[in-house]
Amino acid sequence: MNATIRIQAEDFDVAAETAALTQGRADIGAVVAFTGLCRDEGGRLAGLELEYYPGMAEAEVARVVEGALRRWPLSGATVIHRYGLIAPGQNIVLVLAASDHRAAAFEAAMFLMDFLKTQAPFWKREHLKDGSTGPWVEAKTADDVAAARWKS
Repeated sequence: MNATIRIQAEDFDVAAETAALTQGRADIGAVVAFTGLCRDEGGRLAGLELEYYPGMAEAEVARVVEGALRRWPLSGATVIHRYGLIAPGQNIVLVLAASDHRAAAFEAAMFLMDFLKTQAPFWKREHLKDGSTGPWVEAKTADDVAAARWKS
C-alpha cells in the first residue's frame, strides 16, 4: 500500500499528488480527493495561522492513516497538511484515498478528515483584516460528533 504523509509550509498541487498516487497503478478504480481551503469568514479574515507539534503530528496522522488501512481495502492514501500563515482561498489540507471501488475511497477519505479535525495536534489562530490577531480557534462540537460515528 502506498501512503504519503507530509506536513509542510509549501502549497501542494492536487493534480500532481493524485498522479503520483496513481502512477503505474491499473488496480485503482477510485480516488476520492478532499481539499480543505482557508475561508475569508465573510471578508474579515486576512489569514489563518496554523501551528503543529513536530514529530507528534506526523505520528498521529500516520496512526490515523494506518487505522483507515485496517478498516478499508485501500490501494493508497495521501495526507498533506500545511502550517504557517495561510491566506483565504489557499489550500490547507489534502486527503486522497484510493481503492478498487468508490465506497471504500469515500468512506476512508471522510474518516481521515474527521480524525484530522479532532485528533491531529494542529492549532489555528485567525489574523483579521483590521490587523488584530484573534484567539486560538476552539474545537467544534460538530467535528467531534462527525468523528464519533467511526468509533463503533
